[in-house]
Amino acid sequence: MQQKKMTLKGLAQILGVHPSTVGRVMDPETRHMVGEEVAQRVLKEAAKHGYRPNKIAAALRTRRSNLVGVMLPDITNPVFPPIVLGIEDELRKQGYLALVTNAGENPEQQRFVVDQLLARQVDAIILATATRDDPIISHCLQEQVALVTVNRSEDVSRVSSVVNDEFAGMRLAVGHLLTLGHSQIVHLVGPQNLSTGYLRREGFVAAMAAQGVAASELRMVECASYTREAGMAACCEALARYPDTTAILAGNDLLALGCYDALAEMGKRCPDDVSVIGHNDMPFVDMVNPALTTVRISHHAMGVQAAQLILRRLQQEDMGQMEIRLKPELVVRGSTAPR
Repeated sequence: MQQKKMTLKGLAQILGVHPSTVGRVMDPETRHMVGEEVAQRVLKEAAKHGYRPNKIAAALRTRRSNLVGVMLPDITNPVFPPIVLGIEDELRKQGYLALVTNAGENPEQQRFVVDQLLARQVDAIILATATRDDPIISHCLQEQVALVTVNRSEDVSRVSSVVNDEFAGMRLAVGHLLTLGHSQIVHLVGPQNLSTGYLRREGFVAAMAAQGVAASELRMVECASYTREAGMAACCEALARYPDTTAILAGNDLLALGCYDALAEMGKRCPDDVSVIGHNDMPFVDMVNPALTTVRISHHAMGVQAAQLILRRLQQEDMGQMEIRLKPELVVRGSTAPR
């Protein structure tokens, strides 16, 4: 016969204390309200009987689930796991759990995911899916859920965000290629509906302008998405349009890896014929051949900062809308060489 599950009231009866005492002890945030000796006795008896608090009942009672939804646009993109790890590490310290979901890039699918998260009473949502003009952010604001974006942001900052300093990153990349003697540089531009694609393009234009290159002389090819396949297609187009190209500055590392594929198919060598530089320093790009020169973004730190922002919102700190920009770093490896 299956043993009956221990309840809070049953445990309180065994201990001879009020059920509220057991409730306070089992919640790390209120445990300090109970004397140490009593708290230890409750914890010991709870462990003995396998008692665990009913989180769903507690959420209904307190209107707090200690869950934070995290929406990713592409869980297969190696950029996002370090962000999620940073979020989880920081939330866990405060007794919160991340509920991670792959929401994709489709707004209807994202709307479904948001509604499902809200139905599960998440206390807040961290969006890694934001576009420059995002209807999902509008929906979240209408639902009055605490919200932060990470890695991407809106043009009109209605919510706080943690992003990379895209202009600084492009200055580093352009400066590196110019120092190596490259002048025929093509930028593979990321999707323009995303802040990362748009701001990196603007950063490239600004960095080249600072070197006296007119906007009309810039070489840019737009990519349909941040994928290796899109990078390969764009690289083929770039070399057909600008055959004297000596260096390619890709909008992210996946696009850069697509360049490797295109160059190999054309019988060209990297960096002997064409230098390639990426953006992100996602895991394992140091293990490809040649190891990829790229702009490193601190994705784990980005996740930590996003979690800290959402926790401050949940603690009802009046901080207004903030944009935290993390400083990028150039990592020089084997895919770039002097011209």
